[in-house]
Amino acid sequence: MTPDPVIRILVVDDHTLFRRALTALLSGEPGLEVVGDAADAGEAQRQAERLQPDVILLDNHLPGVTGVQAVPALLAACPRCKVLILTVSDDERDLADALGAGASGYLLKTMEADALTQAIARSVRGDAVVSPEMTTKLVAALRLGSRAPEPRPQEDPLAELSPREREILAAIGRGVTNKEIAREFAIAESTVKIHVQHLFRKLEVSSRVHLAVIATNRGLV
Repeated sequence: MTPDPVIRILVVDDHTLFRRALTALLSGEPGLEVVGDAADAGEAQRQAERLQPDVILLDNHLPGVTGVQAVPALLAACPRCKVLILTVSDDERDLADALGAGASGYLLKTMEADALTQAIARSVRGDAVVSPEMTTKLVAALRLGSRAPEPRPQEDPLAELSPREREILAAIGRGVTNKEIAREFAIAESTVKIHVQHLFRKLEVSSRVHLAVIATNRGLV
């Protein structure tokens, strides 16, 4: 069996001790490699363009700019990157703004190390990686009129979905992984992945986080 490719990570945080500690932690995990680090948004953009990492772990409080404000420039420098906000802020507006800017996830610095490494791996697979304790705050942010991405305007954005696609969308809204969905509906995991790709195309979004937002907003969860 071919081993999974190593996930290449760029760490962005202006606190030197935290950045070094996080780098050391991740470097000791099998399947993960920290290929660079940066203390500000400008250096992060240059590193992202040069290194083309798989994942960027981005603090939301950087000198002169927030991490959320830096997301579009980072994605322009590295379009294939998954940008994960890693922060102490549990404010729903920061969460909604991060997803609206194009981040693939929002994680709290209080999470356990193993949960962080699992979240990184899941993000590369396209899974939603919002910290569980932020789920209800995401719903609150949407109700306050956040800028989280919406599907294209139409009478019913779910009208094109098959019954199975609706079931899988609801499962994604609950934070369920592809493997768990396959087990729940007694179908192959490869079939689940095909359905997820159909959901991306039909709802015009690019991540499971945004699918989860839609599922929650439409009352499927």
